[in-house]
Amino acid sequence: MKDMIKLAIADDETLFRQGLAMVLSREANINIDIQAENGNDLLKQLEKNELPEVILMDLKMPDLNGVETTKMVRKLYPEIKIIALTSYYSKPFILNMIEQGAVAYLAKNAAPQEVIHTINEVAIKGFYYDKNVMSILEEVSLKSKHNSKKNDDFLTRREREVLKQICEQKTTTEIADALFISPRTVEGHRNNLLLKTGSKNIAGLVIYAIENQIFLSQEEL
Repeated sequence: MKDMIKLAIADDETLFRQGLAMVLSREANINIDIQAENGNDLLKQLEKNELPEVILMDLKMPDLNGVETTKMVRKLYPEIKIIALTSYYSKPFILNMIEQGAVAYLAKNAAPQEVIHTINEVAIKGFYYDKNVMSILEEVSLKSKHNSKKNDDFLTRREREVLKQICEQKTTTEIADALFISPRTVEGHRNNLLLKTGSKNIAGLVIYAIENQIFLSQEEL
């Protein structure tokens, strides 16, 4: 669990937003800095306030919806991690939001502990895809005719090992322990992976690994 997470919630349903804020505010390590009723409201508040680390972003909002807002936030504030929040927990919505840069996906009927767990995982690891999301990514990858594995020398053996560990959603320390290397070495491999694959963040690395069949959760690593 991370010490303190600065959080923003963007949702046009006042009762839901305030109820969610009330639940999350009980967590000692979550501080809700911003509550916004739509995308435009969120962008205005981001300009005026200290930036949050994580945003819970409702997809269906008036004036400026969550998809468009996510695009703009990713462009203006790439360091902010966005968790898509929606009633539409379907494959097209999930794939679209991941493509736009969301690093996690939550259904609005998720249990409070699931929401809290996802926020903490995102704050610590940079992303969090549950089994359902991972299976959807794998399904799309296996059906695609355009996927092709990179040459074996594109990524080193160690880089591939680190990438697989990242896909298992392990922390830097956990990866270091598993591979008997230092956390600093793990960070070095992670940075090399980002550069080599052209990924913008850790979530991008996971998608890259699945698309290129470097990682499939059903396979033995």
